[in-house]
Amino acid sequence: MADFIVWMQQTPLSVFLRESGSVWGFPLVLFLHTAGLALLVGSSLVVNARMLGVGGELPTAPLESLFPIMWTGFWLNAISGTILLMASDPSKLLNPLFYVKMAFIAVAVWLMTREKKQLFGAQAGPAPRWLAVLSLICWFGAIVTGRLLAYYGKGTRA
Repeated sequence: MADFIVWMQQTPLSVFLRESGSVWGFPLVLFLHTAGLALLVGSSLVVNARMLGVGGELPTAPLESLFPIMWTGFWLNAISGTILLMASDPSKLLNPLFYVKMAFIAVAVWLMTREKKQLFGAQAGPAPRWLAVLSLICWFGAIVTGRLLAYYGKGTRA
Protein backbone atom coordinates (compact mmCIF):
# COMPACT_ATOMS: atom_id res chain seq x y z
CA MET A 1 0.00 0.00 0.00
CA ALA A 2 2.88 2.36 0.76
CA ASP A 3 4.19 2.03 -2.82
CA PHE A 4 0.76 2.81 -4.21
CA ILE A 5 0.46 5.92 -2.02
CA VAL A 6 3.90 7.13 -3.10
CA TRP A 7 3.06 6.54 -6.77
CA MET A 8 -0.30 8.30 -6.39
CA GLN A 9 1.35 11.33 -4.78
CA GLN A 10 3.93 11.61 -7.58
CA THR A 11 1.61 11.57 -10.60
CA PRO A 12 1.69 14.79 -12.63
CA LEU A 13 -1.97 15.45 -11.83
CA SER A 14 -1.37 15.14 -8.07
CA VAL A 15 1.62 17.44 -8.20
CA PHE A 16 -0.29 20.00 -10.29
CA LEU A 17 -3.29 20.00 -7.96
CA ARG A 18 -1.15 20.26 -4.86
CA GLU A 19 1.42 22.78 -6.00
CA SER A 20 -0.20 25.05 -8.55
CA GLY A 21 -2.15 28.03 -7.38
CA SER A 22 -4.35 27.77 -10.46
CA VAL A 23 -8.12 27.98 -10.17
CA TRP A 24 -8.11 25.07 -12.67
CA GLY A 25 -6.43 22.88 -10.09
CA PHE A 26 -7.60 21.99 -6.61
CA PRO A 27 -10.41 24.61 -6.44
CA LEU A 28 -12.03 23.32 -9.65
CA VAL A 29 -11.94 19.69 -8.55
CA LEU A 30 -13.32 20.65 -5.14
CA PHE A 31 -16.13 22.61 -6.85
CA LEU A 32 -16.96 19.59 -9.05
CA HIS A 33 -17.03 17.38 -5.94
CA THR A 34 -19.44 19.80 -4.26
CA ALA A 35 -21.63 19.99 -7.39
CA GLY A 36 -21.77 16.19 -7.55
CA LEU A 37 -22.73 16.10 -3.89
CA ALA A 38 -25.55 18.57 -4.51
CA LEU A 39 -26.89 16.51 -7.43
CA LEU A 40 -26.66 13.23 -5.56
CA VAL A 41 -27.76 14.11 -2.07
CA GLY A 42 -30.18 16.85 -3.14
CA SER A 43 -32.07 14.48 -5.45
CA SER A 44 -31.95 11.72 -2.87
CA LEU A 45 -33.37 14.10 -0.27
CA VAL A 46 -36.35 14.82 -2.54
CA VAL A 47 -37.05 11.10 -3.06
CA ASN A 48 -36.60 10.32 0.64
CA ALA A 49 -38.82 13.20 1.72
CA ARG A 50 -41.57 11.93 -0.58
CA MET A 51 -41.13 8.41 0.83
CA LEU A 52 -41.59 9.88 4.30
CA GLY A 53 -44.90 11.43 3.28
CA VAL A 54 -43.92 14.97 2.30
CA GLY A 55 -46.15 15.99 -0.61
CA GLY A 56 -48.29 12.90 -0.15
CA GLU A 57 -50.85 14.15 -2.65
CA LEU A 58 -48.23 14.26 -5.42
CA PRO A 59 -47.57 11.17 -7.57
CA THR A 60 -44.27 9.34 -7.15
CA ALA A 61 -43.84 8.50 -10.87
CA PRO A 62 -42.00 11.77 -11.75
CA LEU A 63 -39.42 10.99 -9.06
CA GLU A 64 -38.02 8.22 -11.24
CA SER A 65 -36.40 10.92 -13.41
CA LEU A 66 -34.23 11.91 -10.40
CA PHE A 67 -32.32 8.62 -10.36
CA PRO A 68 -30.19 9.41 -13.46
CA ILE A 69 -29.36 12.74 -11.81
CA MET A 70 -28.33 10.89 -8.65
CA TRP A 71 -26.09 8.55 -10.66
CA THR A 72 -24.54 11.50 -12.48
CA GLY A 73 -23.78 13.09 -9.11
CA PHE A 74 -22.41 9.81 -7.77
CA TRP A 75 -19.97 9.34 -10.66
CA LEU A 76 -18.95 12.99 -10.57
CA ASN A 77 -18.19 12.54 -6.86
CA ALA A 78 -16.41 9.22 -7.35
CA ILE A 79 -14.09 10.70 -9.99
CA SER A 80 -13.50 14.06 -8.29
CA GLY A 81 -13.13 12.39 -4.88
CA THR A 82 -10.46 10.06 -6.24
CA ILE A 83 -8.61 13.04 -7.74
CA LEU A 84 -8.88 14.96 -4.45
CA LEU A 85 -7.55 11.94 -2.59
CA MET A 86 -4.59 11.79 -4.98
CA ALA A 87 -3.76 15.42 -4.24
CA SER A 88 -4.22 15.22 -0.49
CA ASP A 89 -2.03 14.13 2.36
CA PRO A 90 -1.42 10.38 2.00
CA SER A 91 -2.28 9.88 5.67
CA LYS A 92 -5.96 10.20 4.71
CA LEU A 93 -5.81 6.61 3.48
CA LEU A 94 -4.75 5.60 6.98
CA ASN A 95 -7.46 7.64 8.66
CA PRO A 96 -10.36 5.48 9.97
CA LEU A 97 -12.78 8.30 9.11
CA PHE A 98 -12.06 7.74 5.43
CA TYR A 99 -13.31 4.17 5.69
CA VAL A 100 -16.33 5.21 7.75
CA LYS A 101 -17.18 7.69 4.98
CA MET A 102 -16.79 4.98 2.32
CA ALA A 103 -19.06 2.66 4.34
CA PHE A 104 -21.74 5.35 4.63
CA ILE A 105 -21.56 5.92 0.88
CA ALA A 106 -21.69 2.21 0.05
CA VAL A 107 -24.79 1.68 2.20
CA ALA A 108 -26.44 4.86 0.86
CA VAL A 109 -25.90 3.75 -2.76
CA TRP A 110 -27.27 0.29 -1.96
CA LEU A 111 -30.32 1.94 -0.37
CA MET A 112 -30.72 4.17 -3.44
CA THR A 113 -30.95 1.08 -5.66
CA ARG A 114 -33.41 -0.55 -3.24
CA GLU A 115 -35.58 2.56 -3.22
CA LYS A 116 -35.73 2.64 -7.01
CA LYS A 117 -36.69 -1.05 -7.19
CA GLN A 118 -39.25 -0.60 -4.45
CA LEU A 119 -40.84 2.48 -6.00
CA PHE A 120 -40.54 1.72 -9.73
CA GLY A 121 -39.57 -1.94 -10.18
CA ALA A 122 -41.69 -4.81 -11.46
CA GLN A 123 -43.37 -5.22 -8.08
CA ALA A 124 -43.53 -1.52 -7.23
CA GLY A 125 -45.39 -0.43 -4.15
CA PRO A 126 -45.04 1.89 -1.22
CA ALA A 127 -41.47 1.85 0.00
CA PRO A 128 -40.87 1.26 3.69
CA ARG A 129 -40.11 4.45 5.58
CA TRP A 130 -37.02 2.90 7.13
CA LEU A 131 -35.33 2.96 3.70
CA ALA A 132 -35.71 6.73 3.54
CA VAL A 133 -34.63 7.30 7.14
CA LEU A 134 -31.56 5.09 6.78
CA SER A 135 -30.68 6.73 3.47
CA LEU A 136 -30.84 10.20 5.02
CA ILE A 137 -28.69 9.04 7.95
CA CYS A 138 -26.09 7.57 5.58
CA TRP A 139 -25.85 10.68 3.38
CA PHE A 140 -25.62 12.89 6.46
CA GLY A 141 -22.93 10.60 7.88
CA ALA A 142 -20.96 10.65 4.61
CA ILE A 143 -21.05 14.45 4.48
CA VAL A 144 -20.04 14.88 8.13
CA THR A 145 -17.20 12.36 7.98
CA GLY A 146 -16.03 13.87 4.68
CA ARG A 147 -15.80 17.30 6.24
CA LEU A 148 -14.12 15.92 9.36
CA LEU A 149 -11.44 14.36 7.14
CA ALA A 150 -10.36 17.87 6.21
CA TYR A 151 -9.60 18.66 9.84
CA TYR A 152 -8.89 15.37 11.60
CA GLY A 153 -5.42 14.00 11.18
CA LYS A 154 -1.93 15.16 10.42
CA GLY A 155 -1.30 17.56 7.56
CA THR A 156 -4.81 17.66 6.16
CA ARG A 157 -6.10 20.17 3.63
CA ALA A 158 -9.68 21.51 3.69
